[in-house]
Amino acid sequence: MKVAIGSDHGGLELKNEMIEFLKEESIDFEDVGTYTEDSVDYPVYGEKVSKAVIEGDCDCGVAICGTGLGISMACNKVKGIRAALCTNEYMAEMARHHNNANVLCMGGRVIGPELAKSILKTFLKTPFDGGRHQRRLDLITRIEEE
Repeated sequence: MKVAIGSDHGGLELKNEMIEFLKEESIDFEDVGTYTEDSVDYPVYGEKVSKAVIEGDCDCGVAICGTGLGISMACNKVKGIRAALCTNEYMAEMARHHNNANVLCMGGRVIGPELAKSILKTFLKTPFDGGRHQRRLDLITRIEEE
């Protein structure tokens, strides 16, 4: 498994914590930026994470901004991305089980690093249930293609 990970300046500190977690878990990743605390625009990094997933360079993504709101909106503008803003483990589990989310979004100013690690771990280990949930994803895809 390979994870694309990116953030704006508001999510940089949490992104760096998540990178350390990925290293500890021996999970391959691609860091698409940002790399400094200089102010940047979250849509740029949401798009970079999403494109890495859609183009097949990475299996899933993690996108972080101050609240997770803006970057999740940006990620979801990329066709084929199902980005889920998660603030707890249950949301991450359901995002995968029911929605087959392929990008996890979090807020660096909203949750702490230990909770974020637990959310990320849950997201990465949870499979998609398929079945009736696939029908719903097909409906989302139809909307996206109109």
